[in-house]
Parts: sequence; C-alpha cells; structure tokens
Amino acid sequence: MKNAFYAQSGGVTAVINASACGVIETARKHKSKIGKVYAGRNGIIGALTEDLIDTSKDSAAAIAALRHTPSGAFGSCRYKLKGIEEHRAQYERLIEVFKAHNIGYFFYNGGGDSADTCLKVSQLSEKMGYPIIAVHVPKTVDNDLPITDNCPGFGSVAKYIAVSTLEATFDVASMAKTSTKVFVLEVMGRHAGWIAAAGAMASSKEMDLPIVILFPEIAFDKAKFLAKVGAMVKKYGYCTVVVSEGVKGADGKFLSDQGLRDAFGHAQLGGVAPVIASIVKEGLNLKYHWGVADYLQRAARHIASKTDVAQAYATGKAAVELAIKGRNSVMPAIKRVSDKPYKWKIEVAELKNVANKEKFMPRDFITADGFGITEKCRKYLAPLMLGEDYPPYRNGLPRYVRLKNVGVKKKLGEFKI
Repeated sequence: MKNAFYAQSGGVTAVINASACGVIETARKHKSKIGKVYAGRNGIIGALTEDLIDTSKDSAAAIAALRHTPSGAFGSCRYKLKGIEEHRAQYERLIEVFKAHNIGYFFYNGGGDSADTCLKVSQLSEKMGYPIIAVHVPKTVDNDLPITDNCPGFGSVAKYIAVSTLEATFDVASMAKTSTKVFVLEVMGRHAGWIAAAGAMASSKEMDLPIVILFPEIAFDKAKFLAKVGAMVKKYGYCTVVVSEGVKGADGKFLSDQGLRDAFGHAQLGGVAPVIASIVKEGLNLKYHWGVADYLQRAARHIASKTDVAQAYATGKAAVELAIKGRNSVMPAIKRVSDKPYKWKIEVAELKNVANKEKFMPRDFITADGFGITEKCRKYLAPLMLGEDYPPYRNGLPRYVRLKNVGVKKKLGEFKI
C-alpha cells in the first residue's frame, strides 16, 4: 500500500479547498489502497524540500470544513518544473522524497502550468523507473483549461463579479446626476475574457443596465470604446465598464503591462482600470471611479456558486477514484450534458491534451461590436453561477477552518530549489 501526495498550485480560488476535501475524504474511504495523504506545503516546493504535511492529524470534521473554506489550506506556489532532460536533479530529488515516504500517488490541484508539472511527474515511471500515478485536479478562475466544459473556481468568481457589477451599477445610477457617471471595474483574465464576460450577466431583459465589457480577445480600439461609453451615458446617464486585466491594444501589448514577470514567465498585470478611467476622463470629460477586484474575486467563498462547490469536490473525489484504478497522466474533466435543466458529469481527459494549452472565449460568445456577450454566452454562464452554498456563520462572520498542518519528520538532507 502506497501513500499519496496532494498539493495546490497557482492562484487559489474560493473552492480549491473543496477539491482538497474531495481528495482527502475519498482517500480515507480507500484505506486498503491508499495509506496516508501527505500535502505539500506550498505546492510542489513542499515535495522538493521534503516539507510534507500529515493530513491524518486533522479530524474528519476539520477536513469536511475545507469544503466551505476559501484559499489554499496547505499553501500554494508559482513554480514550474523544467523538463527532465533540463533539470534531472529536481526529478531525482522528487523520487528520493517519494521513496522515503512511500508515495505512489500524486495529485496536483491547479491550472494549465500545474497540469504541465503533473504531466512531467507522471513520466517518472517511464523515464526514470519510479512507479507513480499522477492525476491532475483542475482549478482556475480564468476558466481557460481545454477539454473540460468549465473549471472549478470559475463559477464562484463569475458569480462574485456579476453581483459586484450589478451592485456597483446601482450605486453609479444613484450618483450620476451630480457626481460619478462611469465606474470601471478591473477583473482577472490574462488571455481569456471569461471573468469579464460574467460582468455582463448583471444586465438582463428584465433589467437592462448600461455595461461595457473589454475582453482580451478583442483588440482595444480607443475611438470605438469612447463612442460606446458616450452613447451609454447619453442614453442612461451613467455606465459601468468591466475590463479584463489582459486587454491589449492593436499593437498586441497589454495596456497594463508593468514590465514585471512571475515565476511562470507571464507578464505581471494589474493597473488597467486607471488607464481606462483616464481615457474616459480625457476623451469624454466624465467623472469616474475605478476599482480592482483583485484577490477579493477569487477569495469570496461567502458568495460561492453551489454548482462550483459541487464540481470542485467532485473532481477531487474523481481524481482519487481514477488513481486507484491505475489511471496515470489524466485529469477529471466536467462534461455538460444539458443546459436546461443543467446537468453535468465527470469524464477523463489525457494530460498531454491539457498541459500548456488555453481555451479562449469563442467569438460567437461576444457581440458583434466587441463590448458585450451573446445569448449563447449567457446560456453557457448562467448555470455555472447557480445556487448558494453559504458557509456557517458565527458573530456575523463566516466560520472558516485553519488546519493543524502538522509537518512530517524529514528523512533526507536539505535541497535548494
């Protein structure tokens, strides 16, 4: 019987801990196949540095509470393994750690770059002779993983942005006569505009609201944008703009590129809201306010989508079930069965078809003018935001859990990453 390694990677979400709960609770139900579940402290770094957490030290109640607790309970990281040929020492170290702690199962919870890490670990058996079964657990607020219909983490951030856009638009409408006429909300989304699209859900046939969406898939055209906002303000008296952090100009450069890079080599974005606000001020001479959803959008467990929570748990559970069946280098994916009523099921995706690939918004999800979403997009987004799954409250605040995170005694020497 082998032990399992589980870790969280990349930006956390409101429901990544629900996936952790699914993994740990399911593993505990298969004691004849899986011994202990060791969590990596701060992602794959925990494996490399032998900084492991013994999840068996936490009670069933504490693990169950992960289902309604946001962020990453074991710590996350942005650290990408290089190829086995490029950095063999890292993989030799992983094998050392896995051998020392009798680890035969590897569960990695993250997005596209994390899928790449999991893919490389899954090759340890073939390329380096160490038997291991590696399964990726999907997670990303960006909703840009291929094959899976949607990604756990997205439904909740979509709900948060839709609600925030709705409420902020009501606020602007109240103040527009003598004060703010344009509110700009910056949301996450480097290359895919799924999160920004959710802002458009605040407007409907029943309640038509002046909302302009700026997608990374559509090159920013200053003149067209100003004309759109100007027309909205003329008609309604006010306007809300939801802008993705990854919006680019016609030259292909990010409007918000600060010249910084993260550990994955991606441009570190942020600050597009004031850029757009300045364009509004200079071009239309309108009073504005701007805000950045930033960590708030991905940490908002208090307003999580019930659909999202269920899918996050289900993918964690399915990952363990696939592993004990011997399925290596795969990822549980969500398949949409129907829109109304909304039905879904878990299918299996090969990791080689997931890693380092991105899913962008289809052009037919975006209106012809490039500033809104189509009915087809609404049908896609609506069920992902459905349902409330409130955490328990005490003294007016959510009752989230902090695990003991008891470390496992180290058996090896130090390793510098």
